[in-house]
Amino acid sequence: MPSRDKLKLRRNKTTGEKTGEYNSLFGEILDWMLAPLMFVWPISIAIIHNVADDIAHAPYDKVLGDSVYELSRQVRFTPVGAIFVKPPQMRDLFHIDGEDIIYYQVLGGAGELLAGDSEVPDVPDDPKWKPGELYYRGGRINNEDVRIAYMFQPVTTIPGSYVTVQVAETLNKREALTSRILSGVLLPQFVIIPIAVVLVYFGLGRGLWPLKRLQAVIETRRPTDLSPIDVRRVPEELRPLIHALNDMMLRLELNLAAQQRFIADAAHQMRTPLTGLRSQAELALLEQDPAQIRACMEKILLSSTNAAHLINQLLALARAEASSEKVHAVERVELNGLLESQVADWVPAARRRHIDIGFERAHVPLHVDANPVLLGEMFKNLIDNAIKYTPHDGMVTVRLKADIRALVEVEDSGPGIHAEDRQRVFERFYRVLGTQVEGSGLGLPIVREIAELHRAEVELLDAHPADEQGHTGLIVRVSFPRVIEGAAAAPREA
Repeated sequence: MPSRDKLKLRRNKTTGEKTGEYNSLFGEILDWMLAPLMFVWPISIAIIHNVADDIAHAPYDKVLGDSVYELSRQVRFTPVGAIFVKPPQMRDLFHIDGEDIIYYQVLGGAGELLAGDSEVPDVPDDPKWKPGELYYRGGRINNEDVRIAYMFQPVTTIPGSYVTVQVAETLNKREALTSRILSGVLLPQFVIIPIAVVLVYFGLGRGLWPLKRLQAVIETRRPTDLSPIDVRRVPEELRPLIHALNDMMLRLELNLAAQQRFIADAAHQMRTPLTGLRSQAELALLEQDPAQIRACMEKILLSSTNAAHLINQLLALARAEASSEKVHAVERVELNGLLESQVADWVPAARRRHIDIGFERAHVPLHVDANPVLLGEMFKNLIDNAIKYTPHDGMVTVRLKADIRALVEVEDSGPGIHAEDRQRVFERFYRVLGTQVEGSGLGLPIVREIAELHRAEVELLDAHPADEQGHTGLIVRVSFPRVIEGAAAAPREA
């Protein structure tokens, strides 16, 4: 028999809200099946009690009404009014029943008591009653509840005059019959409901067996088996879950394949600078001339710098990919200040290459919701690429514009990128041929990865028409979803 675990509730320490973990689907379904039953059962008992009362009243009301008709036949009419002719056995007939006390009353047209018991309550005023019709009501006589049947009989000798005939009876027989009806209906329920609960318990356990079969299928799979689960033998209610699980495994398989390709490509790219370092070190050990040794050491320094740069870019790409899979710290970032500090960090590198680097601020503060570390990594790669591909005495401009979105542009005066290569440069390790520039082919892929993480778009544009050497320069434009501070938006710039 499946075991039922309890619902664990814990209170969130920050929000104060209760959060639940349903450790048992079986227990949750059972709760929702039995709780309404326990709620409806008392209501059904009340309804059955009312129905039993109606059933118990029906036969005794019939006898009570016949008694009223019998009494009305004993009324005689004279020119001066009505008189009641009482048989000798009348009082015994109406007062001795064995279980109940019976009262009767006959009132004349002026309300005088012609016969019977004065304790019977007066008839309530009701303009809707009709002569000769039988009516019923409840009342109390001598501190006991009674059922009263009554009618108004016209006095034939005096127009507009009526004789009121009433018969009242205590409720002992009716209550006894009601109790017997309730016992006959409710006692079987006390047997049937526990049996039904047990059957529901076992039936629900049997209905959840497909989940255990599915569990067995998943448990027997090898860790590397990410093929889709066959949904043909899965219950219809579980198919959306299995489809979602298959989609997740497909994405996981694609992700693993991409990681394997990345590792293979990274290993291949790392092999070249490491091999160069080893060769230069071996050559330096064989040299005796200090000048040659210095030249070898300079080549070792250059190779190690390139290797360190490649490793840093691989780590940045891995960090960006990991950020797309889980939530990282996001905060409100002001782009003017971040870009200004980034440009300042690259001024020494630009001066060594005699490159004029500048920054054009936006006229208004521009805020975006972003991870500042990843955002800084993206801007660093953009400025690094711009300086690397700009010839000596060239220009690099970092520009920030306020539009519907926040636009960051990095413009250089280098050779640019041909239209047919502008999609491929976002592929890992792809480099445009003929640039004569050392690089790993990871800068723009890192930019694209971080931009997608922040719901930003990256565009590659020509900076100016082609010159005599065919150089067009390059503008890399990144447009971010902008956070508008205050009620009024910043003016849109051309």
